[in-house]
Amino acid sequence: MQIIPIASGKGGVGKSLLSANLAIALGKAGKRVLLADLDLGASNLHLVIGQQAPKKGIGTFLTGAQDFESIITDTDYENVRFIAGDSEIPGMSSIKSAQKNSLIKKLLKCDTDYLILDLGAGTHLSILDFFLLSPQGIVVTAPTVTATLNGYLFLKNAVFRMMYNTFKKGTPGYDYLKKLRSDSSSLQRLYIPKLVEELQKVDPENTELFIKRKAQFHPRLVMNCIDNPVDAEKAQKIRRSCSQYLGMNLEHLGVIYRDSLQDRALSSRLPVIVYKPQAVISQAIFRIADRILESETLSFDENYVVTNEDEGSDSFQIASEEALDDYSAKMAYVEELLGTGALTAGELAETVKMQQMELNQLKKENTLLKSKLLKAAQQGFKF
Repeated sequence: MQIIPIASGKGGVGKSLLSANLAIALGKAGKRVLLADLDLGASNLHLVIGQQAPKKGIGTFLTGAQDFESIITDTDYENVRFIAGDSEIPGMSSIKSAQKNSLIKKLLKCDTDYLILDLGAGTHLSILDFFLLSPQGIVVTAPTVTATLNGYLFLKNAVFRMMYNTFKKGTPGYDYLKKLRSDSSSLQRLYIPKLVEELQKVDPENTELFIKRKAQFHPRLVMNCIDNPVDAEKAQKIRRSCSQYLGMNLEHLGVIYRDSLQDRALSSRLPVIVYKPQAVISQAIFRIADRILESETLSFDENYVVTNEDEGSDSFQIASEEALDDYSAKMAYVEELLGTGALTAGELAETVKMQQMELNQLKKENTLLKSKLLKAAQQGFKF
């Protein structure tokens, strides 16, 4: 069984679109596919595949109302079965560690060729652990500044979560990382290759294990919502950042052009590759499916588990989500101005330049005023 977790740093980049249509494409190729909606805080994958609102799903399993086998349902699509998420059950967006571990054990026992996990957006620990059920998960992003940044930060958090799962409590490496966690700014400044060098000094045995596991980690990237070939090049920035700062190779599965056809397909309650198989967006998804079919099924070593207790590990989330939200909001406003034509890239650059000049001038005036005040104070003191 090849497990394919599909994630994104933030919502709105087409993660569920890819999950649903990829499942159907693999089913068309004769593969048995199980599609699970693990976006537990906002489960809506059933809408993308044209299913009725679920009466049972992961929520009813976790609350004990249903057994796991009963929440797996057939779909209208060949070889594709589905597990709904149940977003209306309170508390599903932040499941407990025991619930997460129980769900993981059930998922790993599923009898299918491909298990596709549509994960929630963000870097909550449960999302990272579900993503690390496989070394070849997919990160979906878009060419906007915030989307590419969020995509990279998601992978960075995944690597740190893998590190946390490798250095067990009580090991020298765990104690070293615990000290670093007390100063999150220091942890953020450390690149993974440099951090590995420091860990080798204090805990060489577990560091070698982490290096081995990181070498097994082969996440894949899909760049969605592109408008022109230039946008596709944004994927290279994420790949370079992963190589330089995380010491990790990132496979590029392909690009998907923005297409309003997806909205019409959704209104018709049909996946886009069913609604119009020959469309550009559909053909892009089929190409991604072909690359997955050709790929080797990978796994972490048998001793790697993602079921550690979550105690004290919240501070391992390197990106402050609140700060990231604020940054995203600011950048979204700038991108909106650029997109509507109200502000060109040249005008933006000129605006920033002028503001910088004004700030420098204000600093000079402030320094001069301070000097005059100090001089006046000294003269007054003499009298």
